Amino acid sequence: MTDLRLITRRMLLRDLGRGGLAVMVLGGAACTRVSILETTTTGPEGSSTSGPSTTTPGSTTSSAGASTKGSQPAGHQWQRVDLGFVSAYILYRGGEATIVDTGVGGSEGDIEAALTEIGLGWGDVGALVVTHLHPDHQGSVPAVLAATNDVLPWFAGAADLAGIDAPTEGQAVGDGDSVAGGLEIIETPGHTPGHICVLDPVAGILVAGDALTGANGEVAGPSPDFTPDMELANASVAKLGSFDYEVALFGHGEPVVSGASALVAELAGGG
Repeated sequence: MTDLRLITRRMLLRDLGRGGLAVMVLGGAACTRVSILETTTTGPEGSSTSGPSTTTPGSTTSSAGASTKGSQPAGHQWQRVDLGFVSAYILYRGGEATIVDTGVGGSEGDIEAALTEIGLGWGDVGALVVTHLHPDHQGSVPAVLAATNDVLPWFAGAADLAGIDAPTEGQAVGDGDSVAGGLEIIETPGHTPGHICVLDPVAGILVAGDALTGANGEVAGPSPDFTPDMELANASVAKLGSFDYEVALFGHGEPVVSGASALVAELAGGG
């Protein structure tokens, strides 16, 4: 169970920092001495955002801001770190960022360059989320943690946590958990037993890891060659089709920046 004292501390920090919170997506993990894990039962909500259409290997691209609903804080923007055959992402809002996945080993320089491009640095990173344990997603976790003095909190699915190479202890997360000021965790096993996705329900952004892939402006399921349980992976695709988001960001393939959840629902239905 989540320590209520940690939740209270996180809520205080979040409230003090509204308007200055950010999230990054890459794929590594690292533990911290202060937890930012929150537990929530809030259902997904979607609103529109825009993002990049094309990139070249080694480049970074960013998105426009997302709309808000009522008194909710503005959703995150996103930055892609294109590492060639795999991508990491930065979700950011104001002056803080969250990294989701870290690419292969040696990718920390590209991640740092992406941070610089959006006016941030390692000191502005508030959390790291690793979607799954494959080396092209967790390879630079130790380097990212070292760049943040090994105090960065990191999160991964329970079944994959032990398989992630990190100098500090990570925290297991799953359905119903929220990290880094409102990023929702969705359990999506199949590609790996502990695969997770990250959803910003306010901005309408899904970071899908390898639960989905991009294909010529469309979406596809995970690669069967690297997915030991396709039946479970297909069930995870159907699960993702039940949420609401405009943008889908993939570990492999070009992002979809409009109508993404409808495309996923169509894929799940065999359309």
